[in-house]
Amino acid sequence: MPSEKEKMLRGELYDASDPELVADRERATELTRQYNETRATDEEQRRELLDELFGSLGDDCVVEPPFRCDYGYNVHVGENFYANFDCVVLDVCPVEIGRNCLLGPGVHLYTATHPLRREEGAKDPEYGKPITVGDDVWIGGRAVLNPGVTVGDEAVVGSGAVVTEDVPAGVVVQGNPATVVKQIE
Repeated sequence: MPSEKEKMLRGELYDASDPELVADRERATELTRQYNETRATDEEQRRELLDELFGSLGDDCVVEPPFRCDYGYNVHVGENFYANFDCVVLDVCPVEIGRNCLLGPGVHLYTATHPLRREEGAKDPEYGKPITVGDDVWIGGRAVLNPGVTVGDEAVVGSGAVVTEDVPAGVVVQGNPATVVKQIE
């Protein structure tokens, strides 16, 4: 029988109160607390903490504190990644971010979701859907990426956009829900 963590990672219904998952979230909370208390000049310490927190981390990556995530080990970012202040990643499933990506302040990436109807006798089951962001993507401040979306290479997500469906490569999306407003030449 699969563990609750295995079910979570596969995108199946799982119980978030499972002791292993609680311990994993506590680990991420402690690492992000340490990270968020660093000074701008603590570049080496920041890199070490992100290396420990994230599943994988490319070269020349900057995450401005404060930063929050559920688990951290499901976050994978490519080289030349930049996340501005107040970003949140709910990473119950993988969050894959390509090379040369920029996140504006307050960007939120949500892989976690819940069934619309509670099953009889179930506590509060959750499940997740992965998020994928291609290379050379810019996501404007206060944008939200919902569970299961993919943002194509060289796309721009405008500030405040709520992305509920996949974003094609080479376009600008904005609004709530986000819609294509321009093809990038």
